[in-house]
Amino acid sequence: MMMQLLEAPNQKNSLFNAMNRFIGAVNNMDQTVMVPSLLRDVPLEEERGMSSLKSDEDEGDMYSYYQLLKSIRRDIEWGVKCAAADERRKEGMKITRMNSSASISSSTSLSSEEDEEEEDEDLEKQFQFHLAGLQGVLSKLTQQANSLTNRYKEEIGIGGWGQ
Repeated sequence: MMMQLLEAPNQKNSLFNAMNRFIGAVNNMDQTVMVPSLLRDVPLEEERGMSSLKSDEDEGDMYSYYQLLKSIRRDIEWGVKCAAADERRKEGMKITRMNSSASISSSTSLSSEEDEEEEDEDLEKQFQFHLAGLQGVLSKLTQQANSLTNRYKEEIGIGGWGQ
């Protein structure tokens, strides 16, 4: 189990803390849900918040969502290991090689310093955009894990315990 660190007020919205909150919520869900099969055929629609992340591929029950949340936790803790990620990495290397050879040939052209500053500014904007998006998604997933935990407690009749 991952150690939960106390949050300093200025770190409340850090990515690290958002990931920690999500992992903690999924760990709590995993410890609470002693019989995951009881979640089968329990529809997500009864919980308004949980249906927002349901995709067409989902079976539409709490069990599939339980598995999804655990899978996302595993990806955060261990990284994404799949053929598609390896393929994207290889493609990224090809593109980087192509860009570096193209930049060598064009380095004698227009002011490359201005281009680099634009790229750096663009990278910073991209990073901030994706960071904000990731924190928002982690916040929603944390709420989903907590909702699923509470729903499970209600389903098995211990709705008032540990709240």
